[in-house]
Amino acid sequence: MNLIINTFYSNKEVFLRELISNSSDALDKIRFQSLSDKGVLGDAKDLKIDIIPDLKNNTLTIQDSGIGMTKLDLINNLGTIAKSGTKQFMEAIKAGADVSMIGQFGVGFYSAFLVAERVIVESKSNDDDVHRWSSDAGNSFKIEKVEDSDLKRGTRITLFLKDDQLEYLEEKKLKDLVKKHSEFIGFPISLWVTKEEEVEVDDDEDEDVDDDDDKPKVEEVKEQEKEKKKKTVKETKSDWEVLNKQKPIWTRPKSEIKKEEYAAFYKALSNDWEEHLAVKHFSVEGQLEFKALLFCPKRAPFDLFEGKKKKNNIKLYVRRVFIMDNCEDLIPDYMAFVKGVVDSEDLPLNISRESLQQNKILRVIKKHLVKKSIEMFKEIAENKEDYKKFYEAFAKNIKLGIHEDSGNRKKLADLLRYNSTVKGEELTSLKDYVGRMKKEQKNIYYITGESRAVVEASPFLEKLKKKGYEVLFMVDPIDEYAVQQLKEYDDKKLICVTKDNLKLEMTEEEKKKKEEEKAAYEDLCKKMKEILGDKVEKVVLSDRLANSPCCLVTGEFGWSANMERIMKAQALRDNSMTSFMVSKKTLELNPDHSIVKELRVRFSQNEQDQTVKDLVWLLFETSLLTSGFSLPEPTVFAGRIHKLIKLGLSIVDDEEEVAEPEAKTEDAKEDDDVPPLEAQEADEMEDVD
Repeated sequence: MNLIINTFYSNKEVFLRELISNSSDALDKIRFQSLSDKGVLGDAKDLKIDIIPDLKNNTLTIQDSGIGMTKLDLINNLGTIAKSGTKQFMEAIKAGADVSMIGQFGVGFYSAFLVAERVIVESKSNDDDVHRWSSDAGNSFKIEKVEDSDLKRGTRITLFLKDDQLEYLEEKKLKDLVKKHSEFIGFPISLWVTKEEEVEVDDDEDEDVDDDDDKPKVEEVKEQEKEKKKKTVKETKSDWEVLNKQKPIWTRPKSEIKKEEYAAFYKALSNDWEEHLAVKHFSVEGQLEFKALLFCPKRAPFDLFEGKKKKNNIKLYVRRVFIMDNCEDLIPDYMAFVKGVVDSEDLPLNISRESLQQNKILRVIKKHLVKKSIEMFKEIAENKEDYKKFYEAFAKNIKLGIHEDSGNRKKLADLLRYNSTVKGEELTSLKDYVGRMKKEQKNIYYITGESRAVVEASPFLEKLKKKGYEVLFMVDPIDEYAVQQLKEYDDKKLICVTKDNLKLEMTEEEKKKKEEEKAAYEDLCKKMKEILGDKVEKVVLSDRLANSPCCLVTGEFGWSANMERIMKAQALRDNSMTSFMVSKKTLELNPDHSIVKELRVRFSQNEQDQTVKDLVWLLFETSLLTSGFSLPEPTVFAGRIHKLIKLGLSIVDDEEEVAEPEAKTEDAKEDDDVPPLEAQEADEMEDVD
């Protein structure tokens, strides 16, 4: 017996939940019978459950005024493990037979032996006298008739607790267990509590009642000092305290529930100090029936993305009996902030009610919870101020959902909001963006970066701004992950303006001009590619630049500059992944910029112009910075800038000129023909003289 009991249950505290649930079933049965015959209630009209701890005798008693059991019921139900009264009741209802099994005991009753070494059950049915069943969890039990019992109807279970389980006699422990597991049982659960109260009593110590002659005098003193002769003493009082005052409001029609009631229930459920932002109250009917109440809080908890925290905040109930609040399959991780309850009438559980037997049913519940949660978010979006609060708190969750939940990706995309080149401080949705698109615009353009200030000043936006195309600013690191999955919206592709797949619509004149420029700058592009070597994959003319001389773009399917920055910042990154995910860079030149034009002229005059080669390296390194990349060798770049500063200040440092060839950097070794800028500077100074 002990082996079976401890196999069924992993947590000993569930014994109280099981016994209260059985009592609730018994009360349901007698209430069901009273609908057709009120006489079955007799003198015990109050349907209730009482819990009585006895510290002196180390016993815990659970008593109800339910249907009770006859002697035969005690033998059949308590003498057989795994006799499920509820299961038989449900089967009997479906078959249209006599519903006589609900409220009678099965394996749930045997959980009492988790904490008790001996159990006594007294039960009184309307069809029989009071009988007592007793067992010590061995292979036998004893049943006897009780002649002088005060039990009118129902069942009284007395647990003789083990020496190491006496904590279940503590008032606080019992209250916590009832609140956790049985708070929403439909019948009042009362606990017999003992309290100390301070009361005022008369202080009679100084009164003198021996001398008859002094009686009038004593009476006079009493009248004068009546108010003063008082003292406070502590008295011990015992009384019933109802533990389940909070009612399951999800069982009521939502049209009858006021906003204040939802708010009070949310605070009780979540221990939040402020009201909820939105609520979704619904029921599902069909093959699986359940009711649910979902709340969206106003603020994100500080540990929202903590790895070790509880996966979700949805409490699962079966017929208002708490089952679990850590069911990972009930709602996806990205909706972990949603709080609420799910209550099913017929959810199949295993023998101990501790785990669900059919994952298929869980998937159905999960599908409905996600659907209704998204509906709730869209209802919040109808109010701009409320949605602003929601988005500030839970934008990362929505984007995480786009990354993880392919089935609801389109619905979640409607909830996204971004700053853009058009809206300024105001956030815009993808739907509004599409509504503002120009007729010739075919794609949705976006840019990712470290911050809004950085992307607003990016050279990648120059031509798009000139054409009047709106560009979305994606500056949250998780945007990089989300946009990899969100390929399109409303049949329009999302195009990153920092990648080489950007193709802007051009007129015939613009196409002709581009072909002419391509031919004119072909030699310059080849020469710059030779100078830069494997630093860039190719050098081409740009369609996206208007004011800047050049920029660096990445491949369509590799990391962007921003993603490369994010991955490098990962503390536990895999360096082997970096090698094949880092995109090849393409240097794009602006043929209309004066620097690029002058470079073409210089190279056409002298392909071996050493100063121009050094300037090409400067252009490459500055474009690394403006395009969002980091410099691999900042000191080399600083050296080039220092040389330019000296040139501007007409400084000639002979010692540095001599020493420089000995301190060649890696870049310098790549092209030994690149001389220091001072040499050119000296020649220019001689010409001036």
